Amino acid sequence: MGRVVLFEMSSQDPDKSAKFYSSVFGWKVGESNWGYCPVETGTNDKPGIDGGIAQGPNDFPHGTRVQIKVENIEDSINQAKRMGGEVVRDKMEFDNYYLAYLVDPVGIGFGLIQYK
Repeated sequence: MGRVVLFEMSSQDPDKSAKFYSSVFGWKVGESNWGYCPVETGTNDKPGIDGGIAQGPNDFPHGTRVQIKVENIEDSINQAKRMGGEVVRDKMEFDNYYLAYLVDPVGIGFGLIQYK
């Protein structure tokens, strides 16, 4: 079962967005890395779903996407395509994980993440 493990908020002013969510909800916002500010929304006593705030790309300038953890990103991409989904950004490799962005048949954006 694919589990939602992260969220990603796209903003055209990430610093302003980070300040807003930190002030309103008490989220802990980390230092920007590659234009991505990591966000913690919980603690060990009160867990939350962590994520980040980043400069929104042209294909997703504003909004929030969830990241769904999968065991095999290629298989999940292919299954999504068979079911009418579309790939927005194909598999990308990072230090500890692979990531891809897709939309479902009605246009809802989401990410797939496979940890190495």
